[in-house]
Amino acid sequence: MVRHYRFLDKAAIAAEGDFGGAGGSKPNPWKISTVTRVEEVKMMIRLLPIWATTIMFWTVYAQMITFSVEQASTMDRSMGHFQIPSGSLTVFFVSAILITLAVYDLFIIPFWKRWKGRPGFTNLQQMAIGLILSIFGMAAASLIERKRLAVAKSADGVTPLPITVFYLIPQFFLIGSGEAFIYTGQLDFFITQSPKGMKTMSTGLFLTTLSLGFFVSSLLVAIVKNITGGANGKGWLADTINHGRLDLFYAMLTILSMINFLLFIICAIWYKPVKPNNSPQNKSPADEKC
Repeated sequence: MVRHYRFLDKAAIAAEGDFGGAGGSKPNPWKISTVTRVEEVKMMIRLLPIWATTIMFWTVYAQMITFSVEQASTMDRSMGHFQIPSGSLTVFFVSAILITLAVYDLFIIPFWKRWKGRPGFTNLQQMAIGLILSIFGMAAASLIERKRLAVAKSADGVTPLPITVFYLIPQFFLIGSGEAFIYTGQLDFFITQSPKGMKTMSTGLFLTTLSLGFFVSSLLVAIVKNITGGANGKGWLADTINHGRLDLFYAMLTILSMINFLLFIICAIWYKPVKPNNSPQNKSPADEKC
């Protein structure tokens, strides 16, 4: 039984007027609930702090398929006689995920099993690793953008800039590796820690972190543009990327990601994983009665 949110237990306590139907023996589902259903709701509520602190990763991820592609469009993308399309750089995401998962399965899991006696990291540890990698990815993106802006300033309008697009690989690789950890960690967490009757809802809850991450990204862009003067085509996020300060925007996201990571650690320490024998799905039919 979940020990938090005990005020919700009142929903399973019968009171006068909670029964209707013939003979007044049928419970009114709008007024009274079973103990199992109350416990299921409490279990879902306990997931929300972890859910909320993983949204920031997908906000960072959104930058890799928007501003980072715009960065690439201004840089030297030639590879011999071949010109790399700026939008195709997201292939490094896929490469990072494949490499990360292969290294994790072939090396980390066997090592962790010998050292700790467990087959790999827990889902919370996987999410923490993903958040840490996103912090390093944004920090690297900020430093690389600062270098790109310095080249743009000295190039005096030359296009493409005399700086190779492969400078962007570290940020793509770090965020891609972080995605490999946080995606699998989130999916495992929401499926294993949700009650049996709400598995589908928990999967949907996990997917909302992706959509909300992109929403928060758009919100931050609008706020930064408004505060720094970007609404007039200037500021940090200027209409022309070479005239803006995208490096400061990335630095801001790095700081926000660090704060979010601290909040995640607090929530992870507070969260006590539900053991299978304590899950409402394993209760006897007698527990269904109010």
